[in-house]
Amino acid sequence: MRNQANVIGVNMVKFEKPGRNEPYEIMAEEAIKGSLEDAGIPLSDVQQAYASYVYGDSTCGQTALYKVGMTGIPIINVNNNCSSGSTALYMARQAVESGSADCVLAFGFEEMKPGALGENWADRTSPFQWIYNRFNELNSELPEGPVALKVFGAAALDYLKKYDANPDIFGKVAVKSRKHAVNNPYSLFTKELQLEEVMNAPAIYPGLTRLMACPPTCGAAAVIVCSDSFAKKHNIDRTVKIVAQSMTTDLPDSINEDNLHLVGYGMTARAAQEVYEKAGIGPEDVDVIELHDCFTPNEVITYEGLGLCGEGEAGKLINDGDNTYGGKYVVNPSGGLISKGHPLGATGLAQCTELVWQLRGEAGNRQVENVRTAMQHNLGLGGACVVTLYQKG
Repeated sequence: MRNQANVIGVNMVKFEKPGRNEPYEIMAEEAIKGSLEDAGIPLSDVQQAYASYVYGDSTCGQTALYKVGMTGIPIINVNNNCSSGSTALYMARQAVESGSADCVLAFGFEEMKPGALGENWADRTSPFQWIYNRFNELNSELPEGPVALKVFGAAALDYLKKYDANPDIFGKVAVKSRKHAVNNPYSLFTKELQLEEVMNAPAIYPGLTRLMACPPTCGAAAVIVCSDSFAKKHNIDRTVKIVAQSMTTDLPDSINEDNLHLVGYGMTARAAQEVYEKAGIGPEDVDVIELHDCFTPNEVITYEGLGLCGEGEAGKLINDGDNTYGGKYVVNPSGGLISKGHPLGATGLAQCTELVWQLRGEAGNRQVENVRTAMQHNLGLGGACVVTLYQKG
């Protein structure tokens, strides 16, 4: 029988625009120290650590954790694109469930540059080459641009055409998320938006305006995972259980289907179905969700991938207010990536932090009432998708 994995400590720093941030190791140090304080344990109790980041040389994780202390434990560096933070959490959960360790730290950080994401290694095969090839087959009429803008812009146009949807649903998601962010002191942007403002913002690619895209940011977050026996031994009673978790990568449908699958719809749907089956619940049992809204069209697509509504029904869910307070679900109470920012290595762990606060009833003015089950969705092109279900301990 597997051990139960529990989250006992979380913390994050407020994300900042590039150039306004502390160095990565300083941000990570703050996040790690805060998670240890939240858990009520010393660093010496941690038996393994997983450090997630994308932009940095090898062993940056060691440098960051050494700022807190050198304890000689295994430190494993994780790079899985935008899903790096959740990948570190996935590995920490596996270590605890397997009995390899009783207390594990997952932490992530990122120092990003202004502007759209680019590639650093132009002298070798791009991990996105197969995506470029399929994009060009599907979208010969669309312009060139950074990979994320191209594929998510194409997916937005595909969704509108496939379901004859109103483009304003992408703007309504941005308005909803920013309204949530007003109550989040950790959000980069906290000024409410108007629908006209989003729709009339400068276009950054066909199907996308500037206010439909998350900003590049710098930041850090940390999560501590332990077994039941560790929590009992240390008299920790503020646990949040990882009820189920799944990581998926691409299948041939990512290449053989449409632009929606090219940006991970299939990965999301498979991961969601796996966690529902493992947990023995359905989407109707979920109360609050932090999902990967790198672009607001991806939030719309993900509603359907997670089974929150049927295919082509995201517009109705949005217009009925079933993605916000008072509706069926509260999606991205933190304000999401679109408001909070998206430092790649920290994103998944910051999502976890928000959901743990929600389940503990510690989310302040953005607290969702009567939270029992929380869901996290973290997506990385190239590709990986991690979906996690949490419940109170």
